[in-house]
Amino acid sequence: MVSTSKIKSVDFYRKIPRDLTEATLSGAGLSIVAALSMLFLFGMELNNYLAVSTTTSIIVDRSSDGDFLRMDFNISFPSLSCEFASVDVSDVLGTNRLNVTKTIRKFSIDSNLRPTGSEFHSGEVLSHVNHDEAGEEVVEDSVSLTSRNFDTLLHQFPISVVNFYAPWCYWCNLLKPSWEKAAKQIKERYDPEMDGRVILAKVDCTQEADLCRKNHIQGYPSIRIFRQGSDLKDNAHHDHESYYGDRDTESLVKMVIGLVEPIHLEPHKLALEDKSDNASKTLKKAPSTGGCRIEGYIRVKKVPGNLMVSARSGSHSFDSTQMNMSHVVNHLSFGRKILPQTFTDLKRLSPYLGQSHDRLNGRPFINQRDLGPNVTIEHYLQIVKTEVLKSNGHAMVEEYEYTAHSSVAHSYYLPVAKFHFELSPMQVLITENSRSFSHFITNVCAIIGGVFTVAGILDSILHQTMTLMKKIELGKNF
Repeated sequence: MVSTSKIKSVDFYRKIPRDLTEATLSGAGLSIVAALSMLFLFGMELNNYLAVSTTTSIIVDRSSDGDFLRMDFNISFPSLSCEFASVDVSDVLGTNRLNVTKTIRKFSIDSNLRPTGSEFHSGEVLSHVNHDEAGEEVVEDSVSLTSRNFDTLLHQFPISVVNFYAPWCYWCNLLKPSWEKAAKQIKERYDPEMDGRVILAKVDCTQEADLCRKNHIQGYPSIRIFRQGSDLKDNAHHDHESYYGDRDTESLVKMVIGLVEPIHLEPHKLALEDKSDNASKTLKKAPSTGGCRIEGYIRVKKVPGNLMVSARSGSHSFDSTQMNMSHVVNHLSFGRKILPQTFTDLKRLSPYLGQSHDRLNGRPFINQRDLGPNVTIEHYLQIVKTEVLKSNGHAMVEEYEYTAHSSVAHSYYLPVAKFHFELSPMQVLITENSRSFSHFITNVCAIIGGVFTVAGILDSILHQTMTLMKKIELGKNF
């Protein structure tokens, strides 16, 4: 067996007998300073170990969420009626989707952007609207209305069917023969003097611009059905319906008969709502205000493309000089929705993260007519994907941030609100860096050993200096 003395010979920490050591006041002071220094440096190292550090890099986009990108939006148009508001999507690969409705909702709003009712549903859109064949000379049997006699006439008849038109309008000129024929037949069937239940009238919007604006007419022709007693007097406008069916004489007469016939059953009770199945298909409540809030989402390909909002109809004409595409972007973002709490948690990784994912939120783009007519408002959006990875390689969050530049342009065509988006082929990768526990322990040992050693050296120097000074004072030679 190895003797005890041989084992003791490898002792690195040989002990000095206590009787051979001397405690000094300077040594005690240095010991306290050394202990406090160790404690302070240990706290700094612990804080550094617990703190999260990240590495940011730029790499080629390696998206795992497919070839499509979700685009969420909520935009208010104070001067665009929900009746004609259309959301269109196109891209450089040839995609061209017109009047997207499946994932879009519309709400009528007033000039202060406040909703005025429930969700707006437009009438059934016909792929082809029938008209009478032109050829016969038109005899005008409908009553012409102006701002002076409009309210008087509408209060005189239980049902008033009014055609708001413009003489230059192509669709209005197609409607004119059948409208006048229908007016003649209805007048013969329901004589205004003897029967007094219905009248067909018309308003020239080029002559009565204020009257048409008051009734929120934006497309021509617009056929409105006014029912006596359904006026919203407090808001100084009429609550009415729009007709979306065929425009031949037979269809118009059939529509009017369907409105009038229920009235004679209860002569003292006005028919404020038609319950017939035919009416439900061709008659829908008209917008009571001239604005529209459009909200929802679309899925677009990850290539340069456009989201456009404009007035669109396959059977109406629009006066581009009267169209105002002013809007307020309530919300616009790309990618999956991220909860606010998630963004708050991510701030510890990157303080700037999430500051540009909804850059346009709350920004108004209003044309007060000082820019003139036919003004298109364009937004150019450049999108960059940001991905945050945990130290183990798992993705914590994927978000899309964008920059936005807006401008206005004058056009000879119908003005639009246009959002041009382009996705960067690069992405920002933020990776969480982990700190090893062994590295932390090594640093702690280095702190303790280093401070102890330095303090020992200082104590030795201080002790030798003080000893030397005492010898000099005693006058000893050495």
